[in-house]
Amino acid sequence: MDMDDLDAALLRLLLEEPRAGMREYARILGVARGTVQSRLTRLEREGVIASFAPRLSPAAMGYPVLALVHLHLAQGRLEEVTTHLGAIAEVIEAFSIAGEGDLVCRAVARDNAHLEDVIQKLIGLPGVVRTKTEVALSERVGYRVLPLVARAGRRHELPAK
Repeated sequence: MDMDDLDAALLRLLLEEPRAGMREYARILGVARGTVQSRLTRLEREGVIASFAPRLSPAAMGYPVLALVHLHLAQGRLEEVTTHLGAIAEVIEAFSIAGEGDLVCRAVARDNAHLEDVIQKLIGLPGVVRTKTEVALSERVGYRVLPLVARAGRRHELPAK
């Protein structure tokens, strides 16, 4: 999708000040509220905006251990295993991959003993042949898309507050 300067500025505002609201975005950007609404609707329809939900912290919710679990699958079992992964609450993301294994999961746990239980659940899934687990020690670069937004168009500078 081609984004112009206004789209990029609006996305930057959504990321930097997600609770500001439509009127405030319109005021900061110097456009009509309807323009902001139509842009947001288009960005959402095109899939640029994937969600307006808050990003929650599993660690703050009592799950401070984060692991990347690579799953090696029996041939032809990808869909079946993927369905089973949805029943394991501690699996917060899963991606099919090229490389080490067939799937990689981000899994969280309360402690190392709980992580072992989660891994045992994964190993026990029909179609999983073996796993390889890497425990994250600390986050060095958190989830971010703001640098991509800056490249989406010519960086549209917001007026000073």
